[in-house]
Amino acid sequence: MTRATEHCPQPLQRYRDYLHLLARLQIDARLQAKLDASDLAQQTLLQAHVHREQFRGASEQEWLAWLRTILANTLAGAIRQFAAAARDLHRERSLEAALEQSASRIDQWLAANHSSPSERAGNNEQLLRLASALAQLPADQRLAVELHHLKGCTVAEVAELVQRSKPAVMGLLFRGLKQLRAHLQETDGGDV
Repeated sequence: MTRATEHCPQPLQRYRDYLHLLARLQIDARLQAKLDASDLAQQTLLQAHVHREQFRGASEQEWLAWLRTILANTLAGAIRQFAAAARDLHRERSLEAALEQSASRIDQWLAANHSSPSERAGNNEQLLRLASALAQLPADQRLAVELHHLKGCTVAEVAELVQRSKPAVMGLLFRGLKQLRAHLQETDGGDV
């Protein structure tokens, strides 16, 4: 058994929704027509599978960080394909920083101030469950929740981005969070 599989015995597919969520949070409006977050997540999982022996970490936290790095590189490569400019290392570093910031915001949203290894492992499980539950929401609700709660946009900014009124966005957020809680309760056996 390799080090990667010792610390992440779960199938790579388990991380698809998490990577898909992070990719969606990084693709801005001008790139949405050119890049598909699902393709980026799949490409990241493929790269992780092919290069899993290169993983040198010892925990799932490090595994998730490694996957985020691969996603940042995959996203940078995809952006390079569509950009006429030469390779911009600063942009790649800013992509990694943006992914880390998104992951950190998700962790904070889950109240991830855990200190023991078992609590951190539980948080990682919550993180994956949240990504999976978000993937089950209707697209408009998911987008509103991601923009407001995970990207930190105000309701007014979300309304402008999704071209809806503020009350409509508030409704999307309310229904999205309600469904999100229900999905999480289903997967948790009722405890959220």
